[in-house]
Amino acid sequence: MAAKKVLNYIPKESFIHSLSGTTKLIIFLSFSFLCGLSFDTRVLLFLLFLSFVGFSLSKIKLSEIRLMSTFLVVFIVMNFILLFLFNPEYGPNLYGSRMVLFHLAGKYDVTLEQLFYQFNVSLKYIIGFPIAILFISTTNPSEFASSLSQIGVPYRVSYSVSLALRYIPDIQKDYHEIAQSQEARGVALGKDVKLMDNLKNSAKILLPLVLTSLNRIDEISNSMQLRSFGKMKNRTWYMQKKMTVADYCVIAFCVILFVVGLIITNQGGSNVYNPFA
Repeated sequence: MAAKKVLNYIPKESFIHSLSGTTKLIIFLSFSFLCGLSFDTRVLLFLLFLSFVGFSLSKIKLSEIRLMSTFLVVFIVMNFILLFLFNPEYGPNLYGSRMVLFHLAGKYDVTLEQLFYQFNVSLKYIIGFPIAILFISTTNPSEFASSLSQIGVPYRVSYSVSLALRYIPDIQKDYHEIAQSQEARGVALGKDVKLMDNLKNSAKILLPLVLTSLNRIDEISNSMQLRSFGKMKNRTWYMQKKMTVADYCVIAFCVILFVVGLIITNQGGSNVYNPFA
């Protein structure tokens, strides 16, 4: 059984891949902060459009991130249902109006305002998904570490970030190897197993996975100490990408987008766009 890749660097020839790690970090942060600060549907829809444009430019196929896409859909559906169950009147209270579409049961009325509020919440998650995937899947960990060092981040921190990004596919590989070992010992896993049994058997993988991870961390730490890592104030980088005109243009666009998005968001003294006023 081949290990499925979930979050890892996917090398391709694309415009997004050609950008420096610093530029992609600024894209990720500007979109994330603006998406988190804004509840203006117009701004969110424009960010969603840009997210999918960037995803298209990266040439990453949907099949390559199918597992994460499935997880996102399940998460959004569960979040949508739970938001309504725990606070069905949040939307009407937020927008100051109440238009009932139909009654469900008890205190649960489906209102247009609540649906609009939950639509905006779902938009935030949908926007964040392609941006996060773009950042991880198009950024070589070593190149990203050198980019962080270029903008003044201590190289010890930069290298730690690089190790963390590199470690994601290693954890996936270890998980699937341990899962195969468990299956060889008669522990049933997979689609043909009942959900609860699958969860219980999957839990048996966690302990050996944690122990394997701790052993690898110990080996890496010892190797870095033997090579006197951190002794010098500065270091050189094997993979270092210089900023290009495209990088500066994209950074300028992100800054303008962030500022204009905040201005539009805070029109009227509130970060909430209210079409019901």
